[in-house]
Amino acid sequence: MATAAQTPRFTHPAARGACPFAPPPAYQQAQQEEPISRISLWDGAASWLVTRHEDIKAVLSDARFSSDATRPGFPFISAGARQLSTGQPTFIRMDDPEHARLRRMLTGEFMIKKVEALRPEVQRIADELLDAMTDGRSSGDLVSEFALPLPSLVICLLLGVPYQDHDFFQECSRILLRREAPAEEVRVAQDRLVDYLIKLTDSKRAEPDDGILSRLVARGELSTEEIGAMGRLLLVAGHETTANMTALSVLALLQNPDQLAHLRAHPESVAGAVEELLRYLTIVHSGLTRVAAEDVTVGGVRIRAGEGVICMVSAANRDEQQFPGGDGLDLSRDARRHLAFGFGVHQCLGQPLARLELQIALNTILRRLPELRLAVPFEEVRFRGEMLIYGVHELPLAW
Repeated sequence: MATAAQTPRFTHPAARGACPFAPPPAYQQAQQEEPISRISLWDGAASWLVTRHEDIKAVLSDARFSSDATRPGFPFISAGARQLSTGQPTFIRMDDPEHARLRRMLTGEFMIKKVEALRPEVQRIADELLDAMTDGRSSGDLVSEFALPLPSLVICLLLGVPYQDHDFFQECSRILLRREAPAEEVRVAQDRLVDYLIKLTDSKRAEPDDGILSRLVARGELSTEEIGAMGRLLLVAGHETTANMTALSVLALLQNPDQLAHLRAHPESVAGAVEELLRYLTIVHSGLTRVAAEDVTVGGVRIRAGEGVICMVSAANRDEQQFPGGDGLDLSRDARRHLAFGFGVHQCLGQPLARLELQIALNTILRRLPELRLAVPFEEVRFRGEMLIYGVHELPLAW
């Protein structure tokens, strides 16, 4: 049985290279030379870095690798990330059967048929945002004026959260997702957001509506505090991920004009294009974390009980064994095997909604803005390398 070197070869997170769309070169090097490698984390702890597509699928589908962040040896990429995972844990940081019990309460909310029924409403929101952004103007910031408000409006609608409070919960989200935020700042932001959602949940008991929070209340299976924590997860994940994917996708298309022209010429191919963009960009760029609950062999390497594992899905989504020529953007590629939403029982619950929003956002932008272009040099675009969810801070465009 092969064993990887016990001395860490890399640090995590690693620095990005010349291409801001590509994973850090260190992870691509690891995939080629030592696909399951020892790495050093911020606090000096060692962990395993897994970079190949097949090995990551093996880890994420094996119940012997735990998602419980309170287990000894669980890897954290920063002090803030540790607080985020352990301060008020939600079902994504639990194992079955508790994970399955809580997740089932939400599964019906994100079934493909139910999400598809939202298409006209999401299209209306997209059109209204673009109307406002382009009214009497020839330039603007896609992030603040379209990419961020679109999923924020949708998730507020689904949860039953007043959108007029979006400045507050987006401020909390920025702190929660800033990789190097001090643990105390993350704790305070967690408490503020959950306290807000607890009060909102209490109001739903007196005046129920058709939102997810009200339906969780009506089930009678969760405490107000549990509903508040679940609401925090959905609220933050429900707008941050799609917002960043939307803006980053538009930027990637502008930097690949042949692919942009292809999608303009074939708008009906947007579903496949979204899958390729999810693969190519992989905004969950810090990896998916697990800890071995018992000794497990993966890819010929023995991982001992109590050792942390970081699955670098951004590297796996460029794995040449699965995606030949994967360093390039090719909207005609069948990219459905990508791991951008994870894999196994913890695969992203909201992926049908994310796909719907991205399809509508891209087609609406490209259809209505035929002269779309960057309003600043590409080198001036500020990327969100310091955040847990990758993207751009702003995207100044002209049309």
